[in-house]
Amino acid sequence: MRDQVGSGMTRSQGWRMEQLTHLGELITNHEQEVLEALSADLGKPQTEAFFELIALRQELKLTIKNLRRWMRPRVVPVPLAQRPGQATVIPEPLGCVLIIGPWNLPFSLTLQPLISALAAGNTAVLKPSEQAPSVSALISRLVSTHFDNTVVTVVEGDGAVAAELVSMPFDHIFFTGGGSIGRKVLAGAAEHLTPVTLELGGKSPAIVLPGADLNVSARRLIWGKGFNAGQACIAPDHVIVDELQRGPLLAAMGDARMAMYGEKPLESGQLAQIINERQFNRLAKLLENAQEDGRVLLGGEINPEERRIAPTVIAVSNREDPLMADELFGPLLPLLALNSLEETLREIRRDPKPLALYLFGGSSVQQDQVLSCTSSGGVCINDVIMQAGVPNMPFGGVGASGMGSYHGQSGFDTFSHHKSVLRRPFRFDFKLRYPPYKIELKVLRRLAG
Repeated sequence: MRDQVGSGMTRSQGWRMEQLTHLGELITNHEQEVLEALSADLGKPQTEAFFELIALRQELKLTIKNLRRWMRPRVVPVPLAQRPGQATVIPEPLGCVLIIGPWNLPFSLTLQPLISALAAGNTAVLKPSEQAPSVSALISRLVSTHFDNTVVTVVEGDGAVAAELVSMPFDHIFFTGGGSIGRKVLAGAAEHLTPVTLELGGKSPAIVLPGADLNVSARRLIWGKGFNAGQACIAPDHVIVDELQRGPLLAAMGDARMAMYGEKPLESGQLAQIINERQFNRLAKLLENAQEDGRVLLGGEINPEERRIAPTVIAVSNREDPLMADELFGPLLPLLALNSLEETLREIRRDPKPLALYLFGGSSVQQDQVLSCTSSGGVCINDVIMQAGVPNMPFGGVGASGMGSYHGQSGFDTFSHHKSVLRRPFRFDFKLRYPPYKIELKVLRRLAG
């Protein structure tokens, strides 16, 4: 697969467009199969499942439209002493890359980085998540029918298979998943000095300040926790609100939850399942403890047979609570008190940097304060999750929430090496540059500016 790239075959725009066309056909011609596989693995409502296809189509459309421009060499000015030389920066493919997909959005988040990898002229090995077996099998079958196996191939298997792949000398590894596995990927890649992109997650806070439309904010927060049963790396992990707004916000959340999921949310058909028993039991234990303490403010419905939990708001008094220990990755939403914005920002800075930070309301001064006094993969003001749907905007984490980014040109750049090239003519070969050096330092200083 690396030889395909080394031979120069993948350098042309024509080859890259051909592969992107194959990927477009894979996405378009098998829509119903994708929806059925997502339903089998995650119990996703068809509308939520279709969002995965929309994300891929947007990315593909943007990439095809801009590929020629992204591939174009960039001319760099040369200093006077280097003239009449010509300097350019040429984006070239890295080689054969490994893409390890997650289980929460198993179709889109496995194939979306593939769009960028192919656009940059690479070949790729895909490792879908074994936690979503129906989607994994579907990706394997569809890729084998739409691509030559020297261009894209799929390797299925468990964590041991992934570890074996990571130990191989790929030219880049792109991993989407949790931080604990991300550390293992980074450690395994170190042996060959393989560059790595890690798309992780974290405890993404949502701050609600005066000036927020509480009805709209509540609707968006409940949707953010209900979407894919809260199993999204950029789902709001917890909400921080001052005491004056707490009651009205909670009431608005109750109204929003009723409007979206009805009196019996688990029977609404609008909620996905928790992926497996292990993840379900983890969330169920946290919910059970909160119920025993009388801290469930809204929701709490649970169905072990179907692995479903309704969006649930839980009172949390401090950051030592078990609900605040790790990323929840489920439909539980802790509600914390905001004593002052400055104190809240200090607490956020003390925690690992999140993948997303959400801010509802606030003055322009407060919004600027949040932007300048925190670090996160991205920020969304007055909404949740939607920032990931802007194809032109880089998506990625910082610190514990990840390294590197993709989407749009950022993805193309991630899977490219930007090679510097200087072309010099044979004429104007002044002997002053060669030993024995005769040029005085004051002349050199003048030339150096």
